[in-house]
Amino acid sequence: MHIASDGTWYYMGTPIHRERLVRLFASILRREDDGNYSLVTPVERYGIEVEDAPFTAVAMTVTGMARGQTISFRTNVGDEVTIDEAHPLRFATTELPGELRPYALVRERLEALVSRPVFYDLVELGTTHGANGDECFGVWSGGVFFAMASAADLDL
Repeated sequence: MHIASDGTWYYMGTPIHRERLVRLFASILRREDDGNYSLVTPVERYGIEVEDAPFTAVAMTVTGMARGQTISFRTNVGDEVTIDEAHPLRFATTELPGELRPYALVRERLEALVSRPVFYDLVELGTTHGANGDECFGVWSGGVFFAMASAADLDL
């Protein structure tokens, strides 16, 4: 089994189209201390390959504004996660200059890659924070500022 970078689950090279089956597998997915992924039942542990992140954030809701703002995501497997200190956003750089890949922690070491359309909506919420030349561009959620990039790098 493996999960493609677009969030599609495969078994023996064939996409799994039954949403309920994918959600069942997602509910028993674990990330091991060594970074590998496994499907874990009370009697068995089965290794699974994950190309990028096991889940994809496909929808976003926002309540409040500015520092009082709260951002929540819904994943492709139906998980709802509110971004805060316990469920942070992180932004990884890619080989392409200036390209970011946003990830949200869903549950214990399992992340969702924020889909490109949702990322565009997230950027629209962005603001600068900091002082003395250390300003960053990012978003507030759950009382925490999540920096995407240095404001100087973005010419803000």
